Amino acid sequence: MISEPELDGQWEAGRPPGPAVEPDAPRERVRGPRRAWSGALGGAVAASVVWAGVLTVQDRFGDAAPRIAYRHVEDLCKLRLTAVSASTTQLTGDYGRHEEHPALDWAYCAHGAPYTEGRLSFDAEVLVQLHKKDDPRTEFGAGPTGLGGIGAMAGSGGEVEQVPGLGERALLTSRVGGSRLEVLDGGAVFSLTVQWYGGPDTADPDEDAVRAAMLEDMRALMAALRK
Repeated sequence: MISEPELDGQWEAGRPPGPAVEPDAPRERVRGPRRAWSGALGGAVAASVVWAGVLTVQDRFGDAAPRIAYRHVEDLCKLRLTAVSASTTQLTGDYGRHEEHPALDWAYCAHGAPYTEGRLSFDAEVLVQLHKKDDPRTEFGAGPTGLGGIGAMAGSGGEVEQVPGLGERALLTSRVGGSRLEVLDGGAVFSLTVQWYGGPDTADPDEDAVRAAMLEDMRALMAALRK
């Protein structure tokens, strides 16, 4: 489990590059209605429902800033991926960045391990975004949240599943060679990506164990940053 570190280090601030383009990023499939409404009555009901929804959203998020129950940290690499390391290989935070702005604070850390001949190599990325003005719900789960690299999880396909009991909403994307866990909680968005690669003779990891470890480390990360 991630332990509470001494968060007094500071990385040089830098601006992240633009988000990686992922045209074929998986989307959650939403089941459509069994039958279409027809006639004036159906149209009136539909319009009323839509308008009521707009009023509800405006009332909830109109001028109020998103709720943020977490604090910004300058050195996210001090929060170790203990469970993921135990299920893969010993990962260390190799590269971290952070920035603070009136609308958005973010912190990032890339984790890696030395290459070992004949064994799988693992990388991981952690990104924490605190949206202080705009509500992130509209874009959550719509694309990659990493700063490029493995966070983009290049390639098409993959399976997306909801993870209950983690923040307000959590999505776990599983693809060949990697998994990404995204969590939305108020104005905070957390992302943890783990990727592995090796030669044709290297055995695949226990993917269920890796995903379980990602959930454990994500819960520990959120607990460590909670105000």
